[in-house]
Amino acid sequence: MTNLCIVYCTTDSHDNAQTIATELLAQHLAACVQIVPGMTSVYRWENKVIQDQEHLLLIKTHQHKLAEAEQLVTSLHTYAVPQWIAVPACAASEAYGTWVEQALNIEKRK
Repeated sequence: MTNLCIVYCTTDSHDNAQTIATELLAQHLAACVQIVPGMTSVYRWENKVIQDQEHLLLIKTHQHKLAEAEQLVTSLHTYAVPQWIAVPACAASEAYGTWVEQALNIEKRK
């Protein structure tokens, strides 16, 4: 088991996705953010079914950084209710886990 997480977050524009990714990395709250453009989302909002084009952010982080990362994303996000779904990694290679911890300035746990 590992403390690494992948967070799923969507946004309405590449500019907003880029701003979020850049700030998460600048503040050592994510080791990597992948931006997947051109996703179609169909959802219910204010009692209506909506279909929009969105960008998916896959945020690679650590459980110890989740709360602070969510707070930052919420402050930068264009949505009133940003998607924030954190999924724990049940396994990760030792080298990848070490890289994530180094990128986030997390001391290696023994």
